[in-house]
Amino acid sequence: MTEMSYLDGNMLDGPLRELLAVDLSAATGRCASCGMVGPMAGLRVYAHAPGLVGRCPACAEVMLRLVRAPDRAWLDLRGATYLQVPMPTAPSFPRPL
Repeated sequence: MTEMSYLDGNMLDGPLRELLAVDLSAATGRCASCGMVGPMAGLRVYAHAPGLVGRCPACAEVMLRLVRAPDRAWLDLRGATYLQVPMPTAPSFPRPL
């Protein structure tokens, strides 16, 4: 049995920075509770707590929690089975000869 090699988690910095630098209201999410798929902009957001709570418009289960502090933020997406984010088209570069 061979051991699979892995990279240090620091390598995620660039890809995640690129991913989270987009407008998430254009992203599509799937509710882990009822399976509804829809835009994150369609969530019902409650701001009456120390943070923001985004609930599914179909079943009212929590899909997203966001809490901010002056020097950090916590994002909890346990209520979503996925988050599909539209990415800008990559520029075309000429292939090397």
